[in-house]
Amino acid sequence: MIYSDQTIKIINAAEDLVSVLAESEPGRFYIETKAGQSNSEEAQRLIRDFAFVKDEYELVQRFGRYHPDYQTITKKVHEIKRALDMQEDVATFKRAEKQFELLLGKISQTIAGEVSPQIKVPTGNPFFDQGCAGGCSTGGSCSCSG
Repeated sequence: MIYSDQTIKIINAAEDLVSVLAESEPGRFYIETKAGQSNSEEAQRLIRDFAFVKDEYELVQRFGRYHPDYQTITKKVHEIKRALDMQEDVATFKRAEKQFELLLGKISQTIAGEVSPQIKVPTGNPFFDQGCAGGCSTGGSCSCSG
């Protein structure tokens, strides 16, 4: 790809935006909580335990409820997943991650909307994913203009 002056300006602006995001409150909160989770022995132990039991669960899933350990492994997965989700450092990190994802979704929607309202940006959030890309083929019943 040949870069024009315009392309270089856009890339530089994106790098500036990255710096601003990293220094923002949600950005700092995300970075701090990720470090907190990484430094927590309890969180790391639960993550390892969950990865191990998840592998066991995937093996059992090949046979479904007919596998002799299906009930035991399924129960174990749910218990460890709950313990992992309830661990303070993990829960705080997940909140920070969600907060940062929402911010990125808003930014993506803003950028796409400035180019064209028909551009859809997958944000993973139904609140932001509303709208129509112009090809719903419902004959206008969704009141889109496509």
